[in-house]
Amino acid sequence: MPKEKKQKLRLNPNGDIITLENVSKAYASSNSPALDGIDLRIKRGEFVFIIGDSGSGKSTLIKLLLRELAPTGGKIMVMGEDVGKLRHYKIPKYRRNIGIVFQDFRLLKDRNVYENVAFAQRIIQVSNKEIKRNVPSILATVGLAGKYKARPRNLSGGEQQRVAIARALVNRPAILLADEPTGNLDPDTTWEIMKLLEQINENGTTVLMVTHNREIVDTMKKRVVTMKKGVIVSDEEKGGYVHED
Repeated sequence: MPKEKKQKLRLNPNGDIITLENVSKAYASSNSPALDGIDLRIKRGEFVFIIGDSGSGKSTLIKLLLRELAPTGGKIMVMGEDVGKLRHYKIPKYRRNIGIVFQDFRLLKDRNVYENVAFAQRIIQVSNKEIKRNVPSILATVGLAGKYKARPRNLSGGEQQRVAIARALVNRPAILLADEPTGNLDPDTTWEIMKLLEQINENGTTVLMVTHNREIVDTMKKRVVTMKKGVIVSDEEKGGYVHED
């Protein structure tokens, strides 16, 4: 089967790479919507924190952007694609332009560092020649050039998260979604990962990061979108952590 070409990055006239218009998401098991008519625009190359208490809708937002869920109402445009209208067979190709990093790393425990990262390339049928060039390069970027033979169980938490970031970036996605990426890390390692994410952003990748870490948000002075009970209650260009009671 021939390898598919990488999706061309398309932006709207305002330069937005992500646009949500009046987006809602309701679950049959809940009396109130997880998202209730939110509007959000994110430009290419932005670094945006998504914050809010548990149940505010942050996880639902991430799942909608990944097209794990479809919206109940409204419109989601990502890289020129109407995500809600994507047919199922097109979803895997769409997701190749989005990297995702989770709090619990989600590495393949039976494979070494190199194979964990290479796995993301094998899925999209990158040639072995390219994999042998791309994987060492991205491992060097995240500071793990000498750990390519190590198994996840022999790595620290910070090293495992670096592997997860390398895997998310090896296919050169336009967008990186980071869902509590420092939640399981100690303070020193947390800042190492944040510096890495900032470097990735400075190299052109749009970064959306869900976090509960007040110190990170207050220190980095990036754009902060605060959610509460399914709505956006504030959107500050260089904000801090807002606790909603």
